[in-house]
Amino acid sequence: MDSKPGTEGARFLALMKNMLISRTLLALAATWFLSSPAPAQVLRVVVNDTIQPITEEYIARALDQAQRKNDQAVLIEINTPGGLVDSTRKIIEKITASPIPVIIYVTPGGSRAASAGFFVLEAADVAAMAPGTNTGAAHPVVLGGGKMDDVMKEKMENDAAALMRSVVAKRGRNVEVAESTVRSSKSFTEQEALSQHLIEYVASSEEDLFRQIEGKSFKRFNGQTTALHLAGRPVTPFDMTLKEHILAYLMDPNIAFILLAVGALALYTEFNHPGAVIPGTVGIVFILLAVFALNLLPTRFAALVLIIAAFTLFALEAKFATHGVLTMGGIALLTLGGLLLVDSPIPEMRVHLLTALAVSIPLGIITAFLMTIAIRARRNKVVTGAEGLVGETGVTRSALSPSGKVFVHGELWDAVSSSEVPVGRPVVVRRVDGLTLQVDPLAIPAPPRAPAMA
Repeated sequence: MDSKPGTEGARFLALMKNMLISRTLLALAATWFLSSPAPAQVLRVVVNDTIQPITEEYIARALDQAQRKNDQAVLIEINTPGGLVDSTRKIIEKITASPIPVIIYVTPGGSRAASAGFFVLEAADVAAMAPGTNTGAAHPVVLGGGKMDDVMKEKMENDAAALMRSVVAKRGRNVEVAESTVRSSKSFTEQEALSQHLIEYVASSEEDLFRQIEGKSFKRFNGQTTALHLAGRPVTPFDMTLKEHILAYLMDPNIAFILLAVGALALYTEFNHPGAVIPGTVGIVFILLAVFALNLLPTRFAALVLIIAAFTLFALEAKFATHGVLTMGGIALLTLGGLLLVDSPIPEMRVHLLTALAVSIPLGIITAFLMTIAIRARRNKVVTGAEGLVGETGVTRSALSPSGKVFVHGELWDAVSSSEVPVGRPVVVRRVDGLTLQVDPLAIPAPPRAPAMA
């Protein structure tokens, strides 16, 4: 009987000890789980646009994040018609210097990595294409699409070919065939690119690509050989920031031209209606956005002169009334200025003819109409206030000798005449001095005389 309390106490102590040990083990397990590094991921970047400064910023930011998080690889899915040489070179620099392997994958079917896109594709640690895609056509094109002289053409070709050789040789690919895309503008389907050793894989999907890459070694730009194990790895999408989305939208030359033209029209409306505020605010915002975008694009400033000249012709049409001749000239100059505004080597980075016409024709008509109204309003005689009384006729209500009362415009006024005028005679207002009118008498036409009898 006496030992029962002691036995229960021992059991209680044992139970508490077991609970303490269990909780300690759970705490240690949770600490280990939380402190252990997350499994390496694959960072996915999607480029479905021209190669330009915003594309460069987007890819550079993705590579920096992959390096910070020590990701397994960066997968860049690309579909581009080409782009600017400066942006292409900077992207290549980032890719070749990245400590994280970079996979370039031309996808989906029907996509392309043309011109500058081919340079980016060949800069990758692993180059792959989806069925139904193509690449190549990396011949340099002069800005504006004009004809180059032979010396400049040779310089540009040699420079682009040297860049291609240096990149492709380091990656262990076919230097001669790759250089032919620069010298002869050759293009290749995915199977042709694979057979001629311009790419390593043709894959129908991301999973298929990772399965083919699994465990296979490849040569990095610094000469080291490594292998990737991507099967089953989580793939994390890397999106553009809001700023990059907005800038990418503004980098469309068609959008920049529309903003510039509409902003100019809004500012003109504000100048002709001071104090309206809203047109002026819209005009300033639109023009600043257009200028910002054009600053990043290869802008031909001579085209801005054409646009200014177009608005000058619209103003002259309103002043001289040439029955639309100057307006047509302004529309032609505005269209030409829009087409030449962005000096890009590829059509996708220029203002389209349809956009230029869709903006120029309505804008020219609206601007000429507004200017005509404004000029006519300035020329019209004032019909309100004291100035509106000058030239009006009235009737004397008291004799003017020389001052008295006259009835003008439905009101009774004090008046002073240059000569005496009896009551009931018509007068004309010559001037307004405060609340007194300066008037002159009007001659009363004589009644017609009756014909004389024979």
